Amino acid sequence: MHSTPRFMQGIYSFEGKGMDKTVPLHPDLTYSVPVGGITQPLYFRGGNSTDELVALVLMRDGMPMRYFPIGAKADTHVPLRVVEDLEDGTKVELYLAAPDGLTGTVVVDLGLVEV
Repeated sequence: MHSTPRFMQGIYSFEGKGMDKTVPLHPDLTYSVPVGGITQPLYFRGGNSTDELVALVLMRDGMPMRYFPIGAKADTHVPLRVVEDLEDGTKVELYLAAPDGLTGTVVVDLGLVEV
């Protein structure tokens, strides 16, 4: 079976709008499953430069799919293999929830595989 890895990754500055108000982190952090294909999330890694908890939210077609809390000046690694398939046409995006007015930087690495 042929598979193709895909990654949503980078280092992004942000300003929080509230822990209860998720906002898109960056336009580059969007992925759409190709028509006729299936994609599986493999892992999430993230880091937080601030002194407060933030959360990255993996959105699936506009609805929260997974929450990844990242502690103050901490990192997280969450294996996701074989959790679920994303069907063709599905759109996933990474959003951020952070305390209102908090500024900082997050490191994001979401690995996916098209099968």
